[in-house]
Amino acid sequence: MKFVRWPAQADLRSHCKREGIPCLLVVEGGAEPPLCSDPREDWVRAPISRADLEARVATLRHRARSRRTPVLDSSGTLYFDAQWITISSTQTELMGLFVERFESVVPRQELRQRLVTSALSNPTRNSLDLHIMRLRRRLVSVNLAIRTAWGRGYLLEPLTPSEKPVRPLP
Repeated sequence: MKFVRWPAQADLRSHCKREGIPCLLVVEGGAEPPLCSDPREDWVRAPISRADLEARVATLRHRARSRRTPVLDSSGTLYFDAQWITISSTQTELMGLFVERFESVVPRQELRQRLVTSALSNPTRNSLDLHIMRLRRRLVSVNLAIRTAWGRGYLLEPLTPSEKPVRPLP
């Protein structure tokens, strides 16, 4: 969780949004409060009582934990669960659909259509399967999984706690 002075630290706010870091914007005197559509973001106007600040922080933390969604930037960096990976341009095209419909089924035909517009003129069933297999391997490190919805397509969702890889202590 970050505290960001608004509007003085607008760049830090943008960074937090990209990284999926929850932030509480502290609106400076006389400034217009920002529109906060991200569930990991809220604002308060200074000065604020300690009790009100603690309540706002607790609510923001709860919302951030319960509504984690992956973020994919245009350069092919995928952020989720305080982790990030880079993926190829073709994989970025496919992941765009998965991120837009996080935890919902994406039909195979729509994924194949993305391959047509990205690089492959006539993708085969095997080429899509190969891209999905490679993405599945990469996504484990950011605690995400692509599941097969038999006969319908695929869906992107968080790994369950038992599926998460064990990371060695530093």
